[in-house]
Amino acid sequence: MEPKELGKKYDMIAQWWHERHHDSKYGMKQLDMALKFASDGGSALDVGCGTGGRIIRQLEDQGFAVTGIDVSEEMIHLAIQNHPHASFLEQDICTWKTDRKFDFIIAWDSIFHLPLQMHRPVVNKLCNLLEKNGVLIYTFGNATGEHTDRWHEDDFYYSSIGINGNLMAMINNGLTIVHLELDQFPEKHVYVVAQKA
Repeated sequence: MEPKELGKKYDMIAQWWHERHHDSKYGMKQLDMALKFASDGGSALDVGCGTGGRIIRQLEDQGFAVTGIDVSEEMIHLAIQNHPHASFLEQDICTWKTDRKFDFIIAWDSIFHLPLQMHRPVVNKLCNLLEKNGVLIYTFGNATGEHTDRWHEDDFYYSSIGINGNLMAMINNGLTIVHLELDQFPEKHVYVVAQKA
């Protein structure tokens, strides 16, 4: 699925997403784990930031200046309303270009929507966007390949290069894996925390 098409699907559920996730605890334990490896403050990037909410609030509370990107125009519109001090861009991580570097990058439940062939290039990009000693946390599927699932009366695309593919990509980019967990076992949901040497 092309990211622009995905963005339109999320436009349709943006308000529901905001109401469900703005104050939820989902992913917060994992974010707290990753923040233990990071210094307070600096710059943070939230890839697939959605409407903002809990993750951006936590990063701001830790002193980070946050940039959020998402392919959904409506998600970005709501995020701007929710977080006036953060910076938001309607962008596709596959094609987004920037000269900036970040001390902390999170991609929570977002890049598993990428076209399969874009996983490795995007992981490479995230690694290269990190400052020295920067921390990366993201989620992916514990499987290799692609599939679609029915959700909100629509078809959503998912793909993954699996645990080994993700680990190899990070290691080849000079990152050290500091934590990996199948945090929703037996669901095939993995989160990983890595740090740039």
